[in-house]
Order: sequence, then C-alpha cells, then structure tokens
Amino acid sequence: MNYFIVLNAAKCRVLDVSFKQHWGTVWKELVFQSHTFSTFPFLHCRKNDLSKYAQVDGKKYASLVRSVVSTKVSPQTSETLLEEDGFLYGPIIRSKPVSEEPECESPQNLAPFLNSQCQITEREPGYVLKLPLQKDCLKASLPSVTRILQSTMSLEQAFYLERWKRRMINELGQDGFKEYTKNILNRGKLFHSALEETLLSTKIPKIDNEEIAGYLHSVKDILADVTGTRALESVVSHLPLQYMGLVDCVAEYRGKLCVIDWKTSEKPKPYFRNTFDNPLQVAAYAGALNHDDNYNFQVERGLIVVAYKDGSPAHAHFMDRELFLTCWKKWLLRLEKYKDRIGAST
Repeated sequence: MNYFIVLNAAKCRVLDVSFKQHWGTVWKELVFQSHTFSTFPFLHCRKNDLSKYAQVDGKKYASLVRSVVSTKVSPQTSETLLEEDGFLYGPIIRSKPVSEEPECESPQNLAPFLNSQCQITEREPGYVLKLPLQKDCLKASLPSVTRILQSTMSLEQAFYLERWKRRMINELGQDGFKEYTKNILNRGKLFHSALEETLLSTKIPKIDNEEIAGYLHSVKDILADVTGTRALESVVSHLPLQYMGLVDCVAEYRGKLCVIDWKTSEKPKPYFRNTFDNPLQVAAYAGALNHDDNYNFQVERGLIVVAYKDGSPAHAHFMDRELFLTCWKKWLLRLEKYKDRIGAST
C-alpha cells in the first residue's frame, strides 16, 4: 500500500491507492491543483494538462508527507466535541435580549439649569471677574462641588482610587506620598497662574519653571482658540441649591461662551469617558454661575482641557447644550445623594 498526496485549495486528503503493477520506486510527490481532483485517473493525464505546481521538489517536502501520513486521525466529531464541552462546562445559556432599556434615574428636584430672571447686559471691554472666597461670608459655609463629588463617587471609583493610593504608598512610603501629592497641588497652582497671565495678556509669557513649561506648550494650540475672557479663578454659588465652587475660566472657545476647566494628567485622556466626574463638575459650576447675581450672563456650554507634562498636544473635550443638560441632571442626583447622607448623619 502506497500513499499519494493531493492538496487542494480547500481540502487536504490522503488517498490510499492500490497499485496493480510493480513500481520501481515509491511515489512521494506533493501535487497542488486548483480544480476539483480525482483519484487514480489523474496519473494518466497528458503532460500538457499538468499544473505548473507538478514540478514541486518532492524531496524537499518528504518530511511533510511523512508527518501527514503518520498522523492519526482523531475520532472526534463536531457532535462528540459539543457533548464533551457540555459535560465539562454545562449547557450553553443564551441570554435573552432586553426588551426595553431601563429608564435613567431622574432627580427629585429637577432645578432649572438656566436662570430666566437673569438680567443679561453687555460687559465692559477687557473686564474680567475674579471673585475670591470670603471666609466670613455665607458662601464659605456651603459645601464645594469637589467635596460633594468626592463624597458621592461610585464604589468602583472609590475602589480604584484607594488601590492607586495604596500602591503609591508602598512605592514611596507615607511621607513620600504626602510629598508627591503636595507637589501635584503646587504644580497645578503654578499652571493655573501661568494660564491666567496668558489669558490676560496678548502673548504667552516666558515661563522659567520647567515643571509647567510642558503643560503650557501642551495647551498652546487650544489657547489660540480662546478669546473674550470673562472670569478667571472666580467663586460661583447656587444659593437655592446650597453649594459653591471655584471656576477656572469663563471665555469663548471658537466663538462659543464656555466654562473651561483646565486639567493636568500623567496619562493620555483622548476620550470624553476618560474624564470621569469632570463633566459633572463643569455642569455644576455653570449652573451655579447662571444663578449667581454677581454674573450678568448665562453659560450653556463647557470645555475640559487635559494638558500633559511632556508637551504633547492637549485633548479638548467640548460639551454642547444637550450634553450639558444631561450632566446637569446627573449632578443634581449626586447633590441629592450628598444631602441625604449629610441628613442621615446628623
């Protein structure tokens, strides 16, 4: 019994051919054919009909032929494999498609985002608001937007934040971690101060501090699209809802008045989802500004700018009106959650 190998573009089969006559040598040849193959009659085809692959060096592929011939075919079939899989892992459970998406949770008090009673007036050219927080005023006793968001973050967010904190303490030690967070805060203050100076002047100031030079270079192209600055590092408060915040910047970005929040990051954040609770923070600032009597304009858009220390181009995440209203509702839910917790603890 000798074996003759025929390889087709779709299948590979081993044909057991019984030769009736004695042949001087054992046929070991690898033949590639693109058409439907037949068995023994193929050997008697004319020379002109042979494929160009018939000249393949048989010695070169002898080991391949032997390995194919010597391989034992598994008795498993698709049915037996499925039966074995079911025995090991149990029956396949196919989930049913959800008939209706669950409705989004709505706040109990859907406070308006815009203030219909605001008296909008034209601002003086070049006038920029910078309202500091007075410790003896009513606003100082209000909870900040940052505190509310930190107190009501999801369990998943809290878990990853705590895990990151523990990893950093293991690497740097307790004192080293305190120094690390202190440096981040100082770097953020320097970055915001440099941005203020830039937005209040007509040219980018020279920065000697190497720690923030990369951040300023990162936002250079975005700053070119920011004009008409109206507020910088200014306190906003929403007295009816009882919260306050410190807005980074209110200016026009490509002709649209926005609350702009400047962020620094060690990791790239190219997508809107990478900004986590920042959109809720910006919506909270805008809602408070719209209901603060110190501001004679309304804001319906936002911008989150993420700058990088290595100077790579910053990512700008624009928030239009529709997205702003969605984030405003989510902020109201977090605010209600915070008040419930505070009420339960008193």
